[in-house]
Amino acid sequence: MSHAHFIARRERLLQTLGDGVAVVPTAPEVIRNRDAHHPYRFDSYFWYLTGFPEPEAVVVLVGGKRPKSILFCREKHEEREIWDGYRYGPKAAKSAFGFDAAYPIEALDRKLPELLVDRDALWHTLGHDADWDARLGRALNAVRAQARSGKQAPRAVLDLRAELDAMRLVKDDAEAAIQQRAADIASAGHARAMRACRPGLAEYELEAELTYEFRKRGADAHAYTPIVAGGTNACVLHYVENDKLLNDHTLVLIDAGCEVEGYAADITRTFPVNGRFNAAQKEVYEIVLAAQQAAFAAIAPGRHFMEPHDAAVRVLTRGLVDLKLLAGDVDALIERGAYKRFYMHGTGHWLGLDVHDAGSYKTGGQWTTLRPGMTLTVEPGLYIRPAADVPEALAGIGIRIEDDVRVVEGGCDVYTTAPKTVADIEEVMRHD
Repeated sequence: MSHAHFIARRERLLQTLGDGVAVVPTAPEVIRNRDAHHPYRFDSYFWYLTGFPEPEAVVVLVGGKRPKSILFCREKHEEREIWDGYRYGPKAAKSAFGFDAAYPIEALDRKLPELLVDRDALWHTLGHDADWDARLGRALNAVRAQARSGKQAPRAVLDLRAELDAMRLVKDDAEAAIQQRAADIASAGHARAMRACRPGLAEYELEAELTYEFRKRGADAHAYTPIVAGGTNACVLHYVENDKLLNDHTLVLIDAGCEVEGYAADITRTFPVNGRFNAAQKEVYEIVLAAQQAAFAAIAPGRHFMEPHDAAVRVLTRGLVDLKLLAGDVDALIERGAYKRFYMHGTGHWLGLDVHDAGSYKTGGQWTTLRPGMTLTVEPGLYIRPAADVPEALAGIGIRIEDDVRVVEGGCDVYTTAPKTVADIEEVMRHD
């Protein structure tokens, strides 16, 4: 994505700030143990506005008649660059990333009160980080201390997230291209895991196949901790141990996605460990797949966010009746939530720079209306935990099918292409 995109976002946000000032820090580095760090990952809001990859950085947007964007970042440091790699430094960052001004990060606490003088409002992700709340409180107090000289501090502190969330909810074509690339890489990873799968492998061996394919194709990282859940482990929604053996005649559920330029793909596939669905597995699988197709059909501009979920729930509930796991009228079962024993989560979420991306699901008590450019997941499932009233053939079957879609005029485009039908999965997994 070009720096022009980030500049345009800053300019768009500046138009909403009035005479206010917005302060957006990036994420801190995090120690893993002793002096080893976790791999660095920037704050999504900061990245959305800047495209600047380094830690210890803050962007300040100053509204008013002469709006400007200011970066505070690490200075050039030859010795640290020997150890840690290249640093832009304020001068190079200003030019490369299109800021109106740039200063060393050490100057922030001194400069910020100057920027807040006689401004209407301070915009900030209020409550997100207590240290930053306190730091900005000190800046406000520094301005208030100058009241006798006629300087005024902002009277309002406003939450910037509502403005940024609305911007991030609708993706432009450049974002869509990155999301498609992430989806293509993640889809290839899932196909690789299918081809590698055999009874007797460990779950982590399939995780390794995913990691290899993601990195080989240029993904930056996993977008989240992958789930590789064999057998009844698939009935644990957030299973991440990935350390059990894969047994013959069972299924394995893989929920994994990669990240490209900050944007996440999020895919789930469920397939037989030995490459062939048995009758019970196939019956449940086809119900979940039909539920996903019904959800796809309910996605279009003007529809609301929960319509895909409602469509999936109807198909799943009817399927549970056919499986004799539920009994009664489908409408009545849905009304009282009987399906939630076997399907206890929603059918999707926003997707973007965060796996569960920014954006409101409800506005004014009403579900958000879908618009072109919105990106979401569609992920129905059934989780049939062993129990006295569950037939043995169905006990322990956990299935989820998840794809990433973009709302377009007339419906939705599906980004993700990993094998999904019973026939396609079995063909990919043939071990001739």
